[in-house]
Amino acid sequence: MKYVVLYESAPDVATNPAPRFAAHRARVDEFAARGELLAVGTFADPQTQGSMSVFRTREAAQEFVDGDPFVLDGVVASYEIREWNEVLMG
Repeated sequence: MKYVVLYESAPDVATNPAPRFAAHRARVDEFAARGELLAVGTFADPQTQGSMSVFRTREAAQEFVDGDPFVLDGVVASYEIREWNEVLMG
């Protein structure tokens, strides 16, 4: 079981993140180094489709968003944490 955070972008997502990007990136790097954050990225059109992150645990996902500058400062309009049943096909 993994946990996905789906983010809905605020209306000005193309310009709003710039002043907060360094702090957000530091948080991404911290959680990745701990092995809690497995993937993060935007969809093709971040304004209308948002972005997502994949975490090992629900607790790590919640901890991340609770202190994420993008969430705290309104770059993200809302988020949802979902359980994800990963299946490898090969």
